[in-house]
Amino acid sequence: MKNLPLTVEVTYLVSGEKRPVYFASEAGADAALSISADFEKRKISVQNARELRPTASLDRESFALARHNTNVEIFYGLDFQQRLYEQEISELVMQASGSTRVLVFDHTLRSDSAKVRERRNTREPAAIIHNDYTDQSAHQRVIDLLGARQARKIFTKRFAIINVWRSVAGAVLRSPMACCDANTISPEDLVASERRAKDRVGEIQLATWNPSHRWYYYPELASNEALLIKTFDSSSTGIATRTIHTSFNDPFSPETAPPRESIESRLLVFFD
Repeated sequence: MKNLPLTVEVTYLVSGEKRPVYFASEAGADAALSISADFEKRKISVQNARELRPTASLDRESFALARHNTNVEIFYGLDFQQRLYEQEISELVMQASGSTRVLVFDHTLRSDSAKVRERRNTREPAAIIHNDYTDQSAHQRVIDLLGARQARKIFTKRFAIINVWRSVAGAVLRSPMACCDANTISPEDLVASERRAKDRVGEIQLATWNPSHRWYYYPELASNEALLIKTFDSSSTGIATRTIHTSFNDPFSPETAPPRESIESRLLVFFD
């Protein structure tokens, strides 16, 4: 086992007067980050989340690990088995969150290899510290998916957005995902930023440096494991409502390690 914690370099936003604009990449070999903002590299300590006692949970740290076997054989061209996979992760997330129903609404495949991205038509790893939703964009996502009338009913109760992140090609040895303990994030650390994609405009949160942030990752995340990341929760009861996360370069990754190939799926989560 490698020596932990790791000291790694990550990318934080530098706070400025202008609102940052994130331009979502198109899939392919040249997929790359594009944001109109200033950033800085910071060295952080990343600890082994497998050693946390009690284990990390969605309502405390805002991330959790789950053992999760899948019957999906090939994630590329998922259409053939999409219904199967969505049923699998729906059951996983309902069990992990205690929710009553969910709606899967997005799948994104990524790789840190240009060759893989070109061959598979996938996107690059998300290598800046961010959270996927603001309060405004989370509510707007519900409206976009379900319509204003149904959304009004949903907004009277608790709802959340949870990502299911996993490897689709063996253990993750390169570009793993790090998550920040939600209890160490201050509201002032998060900056609402415009997100422009081909089909719509939304918002994400970027993060500024805070030495109080505590970072964790799961070394060598296996194909039968899933990382759950809560990116929004409307609860006001004091539980964790979101966390920032980023990929990073693992200094212990062997030169012969295969590229990271992963899929992240997003689910609306309802507590009726």
